[in-house]
Amino acid sequence: MSAIGLIESEYDINDAGIVSAIDDVPLWSAPFGMKLLESARMMKNIRALDIGCGLGFPVVELAGRLGTSCQVFGIDPWTEAVERARDKIRAWGLTNIEIVEGKAEDLPFPDAHFDLVVSNNGTNNVDDEAQVMREIARVAKPGAQILLTMNLPDTMIEFYNVYRDVLRRLNRTAEIDKLEAHIHAKRKPLDETRQLIEGAGLELTGVHEDTFTMKYADGSSLLNNFTIKLAFLGSWTGILDTGDVAPVFDIIEHELNDIAEKSGELKLTIPWVCIECRSPAGRSPEQ
Repeated sequence: MSAIGLIESEYDINDAGIVSAIDDVPLWSAPFGMKLLESARMMKNIRALDIGCGLGFPVVELAGRLGTSCQVFGIDPWTEAVERARDKIRAWGLTNIEIVEGKAEDLPFPDAHFDLVVSNNGTNNVDDEAQVMREIARVAKPGAQILLTMNLPDTMIEFYNVYRDVLRRLNRTAEIDKLEAHIHAKRKPLDETRQLIEGAGLELTGVHEDTFTMKYADGSSLLNNFTIKLAFLGSWTGILDTGDVAPVFDIIEHELNDIAEKSGELKLTIPWVCIECRSPAGRSPEQ
């Protein structure tokens, strides 16, 4: 399929039918979430919160693992995904979990309320990360465990290098700046995230960095992939004027296909991090 064809068939994330077709555990979320679940302390009689719980992973799994002595909450602003998560909860027969529709910048919970706060690739998709970190610090009990996963700036660098090169050859300086701004907005360098965490008064206690690979037969397969079209393509094309999308992405698709032909496949690397921090034991909710 040509680039113009795939743009015309863009998915609507607010279509309930599309939402229902997303994998129960999205492959994109799984590598981050598995490390998060491995790192979380599974204790009885605690309250836990998943920020940006989306379709229900890992919050539904977390509730199942923690058991009925615990109260588990998830929050997300995506209406259709919240409903899907609630459907899973009903299907699983879980009674210790509640999903709330809302924004992470304004958590509807009391101060010092949670023993465990997690976010699986969620805090880097909010409007105001600094405010979210302050809200996490507010709702976390003194000594609470906080686990945050996120992908890092070099995510899919193989694709972005091609995109940048095409824009340079076309003398699209403004669009290159927009592309860099998009990357920074969604995937801040680890040092900046560290500053946001510490600026909110949280103590960073551990950092685990890792990488996984997403492979495709060629560029056409990449650009027509469900997850790419659902979650990434709109941002990639959004930096261009409408009339430029098809011709620019035709070039990108062609160059990605050439890379795949020479190497036998197209590989995209996804560097990511699991950050563990805690709310200082001596902190009061007002601080």
